[in-house]
Amino acid sequence: MAHLLCSPAAGVYDPGMDGERQPLSSQLTGPWRRLVPARLQRKLWVPAAVILTLAGGTLVAGWVQKSPCLHTTPTWAHGLPFRYACYSDVIPLYGAEGFEEEAFPYQHSWIEEKGKPTEYKHYMEYPVLTGMYMWAGAELTHGYLDVAKHFVYLPRSIPNNVYFNIMALGASVFWLLTVWFVIRITRRRVWDGVLLAVCPIVIVQAFTNFDLLAVALATGALLAWSRRRPALAGVLIGLGTAAKLYPVLFLIPILVLCLRTGKLKPGLRATFAAIVSWEVVNAPIVFLFPHGWLEFLRLNSTRGADPDSLYNVVAQFTGWGGFDGPLAPHQTPTELNAVIAVLLIACLAAVAWIALSAPRRPRLAQLLFLVVSAFLITNKVWSPQYSLWLVPLAVLAVPRWKPLLAWMLIDTWLWVARMYFYLPSNEGGWGQNPFLITVCVRDFAVACLCALVIYEIYHPARDLVRQSGDDDPAGGVLDGADDALVLRGLHWRRTAPALSTPA
Repeated sequence: MAHLLCSPAAGVYDPGMDGERQPLSSQLTGPWRRLVPARLQRKLWVPAAVILTLAGGTLVAGWVQKSPCLHTTPTWAHGLPFRYACYSDVIPLYGAEGFEEEAFPYQHSWIEEKGKPTEYKHYMEYPVLTGMYMWAGAELTHGYLDVAKHFVYLPRSIPNNVYFNIMALGASVFWLLTVWFVIRITRRRVWDGVLLAVCPIVIVQAFTNFDLLAVALATGALLAWSRRRPALAGVLIGLGTAAKLYPVLFLIPILVLCLRTGKLKPGLRATFAAIVSWEVVNAPIVFLFPHGWLEFLRLNSTRGADPDSLYNVVAQFTGWGGFDGPLAPHQTPTELNAVIAVLLIACLAAVAWIALSAPRRPRLAQLLFLVVSAFLITNKVWSPQYSLWLVPLAVLAVPRWKPLLAWMLIDTWLWVARMYFYLPSNEGGWGQNPFLITVCVRDFAVACLCALVIYEIYHPARDLVRQSGDDDPAGGVLDGADDALVLRGLHWRRTAPALSTPA
């Protein structure tokens, strides 16, 4: 990882079409390159400094956006988190997960709905790496508060707020790393990183939950793969999957493209490394606290369609009772889960078909954006912070600032609509219709981006990345590789590099 962060050569020079190495500054493209005079674009650090500064400003705006919820009392009265749209899971989870009592996640449990027929024992519901990150932040909170008792000049607040600020600092580091990783991947189109730096979704979602840990690990895995380090990429994918589930989806496009190019060994190496790193992180918790470890799986299997899912939108607008009909509390929606699994498998199969049948091998980032988008659209849960998963992938897959900013603004507005959906109507709430309509618009916008990606896959001359002279900046061993197997209709066609005629 240190090599990826600090190597001065990677990304500063790229091979030209004639095989000679040319300064990156002579090849930079994209609408944002005008932010810095051409004479200053001689080293990668110049555009990187501008982009990271913009990203830092966006993170500051994100903290300010959440600041109305940082009260000196632990209660949020009169719908304050929803009226100011400043809600964050981080603040209430400090107490809800037992961190205030210095409880250890996965060991600590509590009874929900005590005394009711629906009473059940609850554990930490996050994947292991995220849960341990949350616990580490809580330990830092306790340590800071202990020190602050003896140093009157240190700022003090209630523990929830201190915890939020510590976790916000960690999330900021993860996002800046994500932006830096994307800068290193983009090569000639380094200024596309501005789309991440000024992304409005980051303002409202960076500090809503803990997803930026997984986003940084997933993007770091993509950088490692682009540097032809499949084992490190696999390790980071495994760690990302131990933080959130979605990075495991990266292995599907990697393996499919490796199959097309006949380079399966790097793909299998990454897959093996991902499995091992995931097991190393999870094994201690599985062994010591099996019931706590299973909570994540139990929760995700038994929860129904969330308000922001298309299944709920259809149910609310049509009166449809859902695939399973009325369910008791904590009863598993078996049919809904089966439908989601079938839809996701069908989408992944379609992406694989596209990858193997396109006239030119698709770029890895294009397929990654498609599979993660398919996962979110078909899923029964699209928590608002999940949109952060798509941001770096979208910038790498389709760096067109107008459609990307349109989607980002729609997704940002969805946060406002969601907050005023939860705000009671007698306090100014909007009700559910504006929220549900915005969910549909958001999903349609993501679907349109997917359609644009597919169009550019089948019309590679329209792909801005390839117009700039690169083949697949994130492709690693796939970059510039020949096809070995291509799907034509229903038949495989084996290809081979042309042999030179002997003299």
